[in-house]
Amino acid sequence: MIKKLRNYSLVFTLVFLLAACTKEQSINEPGNLVPKTVDQDMSLPAISINGTQMHAEAFGPPDSALLIILHGGPGSDYRYLLNCKSFANQGFRVIFYDQRGSGLSKRHPRNSYSVQLMSDDLSAVIAHYRTSLNQKVFLLGHSWGAILASIYINQYPTTISGIVLAEPGGIIWQDIEDYIKRSRTIKFSSELSNDLLYADQFLTGKDTEHAILDYRYSLLQIVEGNKQSPTGDGASLASWRPGAIVNKALIDIGEKERPDWTKNLNQYKTKVLFVYSENNKAYGLSHAQKVSSAFPKVQLLKINGAGHNMISFPTGWNNFYPPTLNYLNSLK
Repeated sequence: MIKKLRNYSLVFTLVFLLAACTKEQSINEPGNLVPKTVDQDMSLPAISINGTQMHAEAFGPPDSALLIILHGGPGSDYRYLLNCKSFANQGFRVIFYDQRGSGLSKRHPRNSYSVQLMSDDLSAVIAHYRTSLNQKVFLLGHSWGAILASIYINQYPTTISGIVLAEPGGIIWQDIEDYIKRSRTIKFSSELSNDLLYADQFLTGKDTEHAILDYRYSLLQIVEGNKQSPTGDGASLASWRPGAIVNKALIDIGEKERPDWTKNLNQYKTKVLFVYSENNKAYGLSHAQKVSSAFPKVQLLKINGAGHNMISFPTGWNNFYPPTLNYLNSLK
């Protein structure tokens, strides 16, 4: 495996050098290294809100209850959550969007990102798709998306009709930090670690070179999908393009500010569906109980036969979808 990856890396390096010789072949040109973003490709489905352009799609009757799908990361995209389109066949208006600086959405300077801005974007997405003030709004967030949903509820505890949280690392920074450490426990001498370190040395870029940094980040994302990962998936996720800069910016903010987003969660009186997986050894029941305890009413749901990305793979999805639909229907 190491030898094979090294061969691939050498090939990539040669292509990199050759491409740099001509403007037409430059990896910095849109679309040559990673897919174009919505501001570069006008054929992509997009919305313009809150001073940016976002890759977004909506499915289901426009006047039905909104179900906003929030992807993980920070910096991933919604491609791996497209199973959730099934809720559109059950009377929901299902909204997918790549968050600011993520996926195929427009890129911005590193110092422009903030957690508050991500929350403001969610408000703008809701406003864009909402057809009336009586239209109910539900949030379904996975990983970082579940953290963002919790942040939003903490700010606006009376505006959301129900939330589904799938393995948020935490709602206070210490819990997030502890979970990240457990989920990335891989022996330094392992084959996976060696492969990543070897490939990583060929790919560097400035903060403004989004294509290079996003491609580099996509290589590092294979850690979670490897069989050695404690998160328990054993397979890589489908994705369009990660956002390296927004990931780094929001992680840096967390490490600096060490936020606590639980202070107003006791005002949210609706039952929360809190989902965790059987195979994610870094999470488990104890962490699920600890994180979810910030909410007054919680239904804990264990998804058997799945890891962290339980929504994406067949066994996890088949065990996730029916109880989640029952929860949403009970509040619709």
